[in-house]
Parts: sequence; structure tokens; C-alpha cells
Amino acid sequence: MAAGEPRVVVTGAGLVCSVADSPAALHEALSTGRSGVRPTDAFGGHGLRCEQAAAMESFAPTDYLGRRNLRPLDRTARLVAAAAGLALPEDGWPEDLPEVGLVLGTTFGSIHTISEFDRRGLVDGPNYLKPMDFANSVINAAAGQGAIWHRLRGVNATVSGGATAGIEALAYAADLIRRGRAQVVLAGGAEELCFESFFGFDRAGWLAPGRETRPVPFHPRRNGFVPGEGAALLVLEDAACARARGATAIAEVLGHGARFDPSRGGRRSLAVRTLAGAVREALHDARLAPARIQAVSAGASGGVAADAVEAAALAEVFGAAAATLPVTAVKGCLGETLGAAGAFQSVALIESMRCGRLPGIAGLDEHEEGFPLKAAGPAPRELRLTRGLVCASSHDGGAAALVLGSVGPEKE
Repeated sequence: MAAGEPRVVVTGAGLVCSVADSPAALHEALSTGRSGVRPTDAFGGHGLRCEQAAAMESFAPTDYLGRRNLRPLDRTARLVAAAAGLALPEDGWPEDLPEVGLVLGTTFGSIHTISEFDRRGLVDGPNYLKPMDFANSVINAAAGQGAIWHRLRGVNATVSGGATAGIEALAYAADLIRRGRAQVVLAGGAEELCFESFFGFDRAGWLAPGRETRPVPFHPRRNGFVPGEGAALLVLEDAACARARGATAIAEVLGHGARFDPSRGGRRSLAVRTLAGAVREALHDARLAPARIQAVSAGASGGVAADAVEAAALAEVFGAAAATLPVTAVKGCLGETLGAAGAFQSVALIESMRCGRLPGIAGLDEHEEGFPLKAAGPAPRELRLTRGLVCASSHDGGAAALVLGSVGPEKE
């Protein structure tokens, strides 16, 4: 953050996922190791090797959005609208306050709606296409529908960046506020669980096979990730604006960084340098030395190669201190929520700062030989946490990192 730029604070958060629908409930689930991953028959009969998912099977949009007409919103848009409603004040955003923008990270957006629209047109013919579905057949439909639903008149953008999209959306929103182009932005990510995305990852060989084993980030016997779904949005705000309206800041965005691996994971050494570079860039932006980071929320999901790359990248940045660095990873409980993951990680880390307890990594009861993050384990840790790092890498070569800090009385 450059001198003289506005401070970017977090003043609220809302989420819906397989284990919780509030930041406190999410943190409690992660701290106790309660997982949303379970066997599913939703996509049976298609020869898929993975038979597990962290699905939101009981999600009822009317519980969050009321009895208004939901027909224009497909599932992804309903997840976004629900999370936005939980993040914003209960009675909505007053019109006399600065306009609120929405920046959404996602990998596939409304991929099921897009696929169904195309399939119906090709198989049944154009006369059978649903005009209402057409409005949701673009990648930015969910962000647009969420903004329309909550009357958010500020900037509206979609970041499609794979598993790094949630962090990148938060970073982009923070930059909008830093540059004076916005004062309040809802930012985070959303991803739906559907056959199209499930099928693609399964055929790529990235998913954990079977229906009984639970993917554990960094575990020696990990064999792939399990897909999940949900949405999480944080209210990012100019600190002066928040103070003027009497809002309480719960965290601060201190810095962010991003890099790209052109080999897309094909060269391990380059993948490690790419993620390490993103972390160093985030620390430089935050004007912090690595030793100032007290905990890391890792993007590890159970992927054999990706988890190893992340551990090596953190070891490269933190050196010998990596062995004692507290580490958590939410995807063992939430599944791989792709574009929403960075937002879930951020919410959980902020809650850890608030209550002084960092969740462990459920099921990580042993380490492989040479594993550098030796302090990572299944038990939650009590610690006074004021600065933390969120990081992620994507199968398409992206790497991103975000530095968050607590907001004490001296900064209010």
C-alpha cells in the first residue's frame, strides 16, 4: 500500500456453504473438524470415479431471500444473492450512503445454466430455448443478478481466475478503494456444484476417487480433492467512510500479490517460484517482512502435486521459520470451492483473529518425509493473531496471496 492511499477495512461478511451460513459458524465447524464432504449420488450413472462432494443439499434460497420472485436467478446467482444479503445490513444499504459495488470471483460462473441453454438449443431446437435462461448464460451473470437483487449501484465486475479468483476479487476491490474509484465494495467468490464442472475435474484425474476416503490437505496419502460449492462475500470499505457512518472495522486488507506460471504446473520448480513470488509481492505491498506473519491459510485441497508445491513455496518464503508457522486449510472440510475458496479462507482467518483460535487441518495426523510445515496438524491453536496470510494457486497457472490484519483501537 502506497503512502497516502486510503486504508481498506473489512466491515462485514456473509456466506453460505456446506457447513455454515455465518462467519462464526464456519469458524466453529473448522475448529471442530466438521466436514461438509460426504458421499453423493447426484451424478450417478456417468462413470465418474469420484463419488463425494461438499454439496449444499439443503440450501433453500427463500430462507435468505424471502418469497420474492426467484425465477430470474439461477443457482449461482441465488448463492451470491444470499451471501450478499447476509453481508449487508439487515434493512439494506441506505441510499444516502456511498454506492456499493460488487466484485465476484468464480471459475465457471453459471456453467450449468450455460450448458443447459446450449444443449437445449442443439438437441431440441431454438423454439425450446428459455429466454430467461439467456440472461444467465454469461460468466458475469451472477454478479449482475446479485447487484440487481440488492440494488447495488456501484462498480460491478467478475474475475474468472480458477481457484485464485476469490483472492483476486478481493485484491481488485481493494485496489478500487485505494485508487478512489469506489468507497464500498462487496467482494469474494461463488461456485455452484454441477455435473459439468464435476465431470471435467473427474476426467482430468484431479478428484479423489471413491466415496469413503476423505481428502486431507498435505496428508501423505492424499489422492485428489473433492469439489464443493457456496458463496462468500466481504464488505470492503474505505476506512474513513466506515468511520463516518459509525461502522466497526473487523479487519484490514494490508496487501496482495499475484503471479502466473506459464507451465501451468508442468515445471515444479517454476510453480514453486510463482507462488512464492505472489506471497513475496503481497508482503511487499503490505510492507511486512515474512517474520511478521503469524499464521497462514493455505489453499491446499488434497491435490498430490499442488499441495506439495504450496508447502515448498511457503518454505522458500519463510525459511526455517516455516517449521513453526501455524497453518490452516479450509478445503478439507469445505471441499474445493474454486472461485469462492479465497473468500472462505479470508472469512475464517478474520474470525481466527477475532476469537484468538486458529483451526487445525482436520485429519492431518501425519506428515510425509521432508514436509516443511511441521507445525501443521489437526488441533486448533490458541494464539493472539494480528496478521495472517491467505494464499492459493490454480490449475491454470495462477497464484495469488492476500495479507490481512486485525484492527485494534489504535487504528480506529
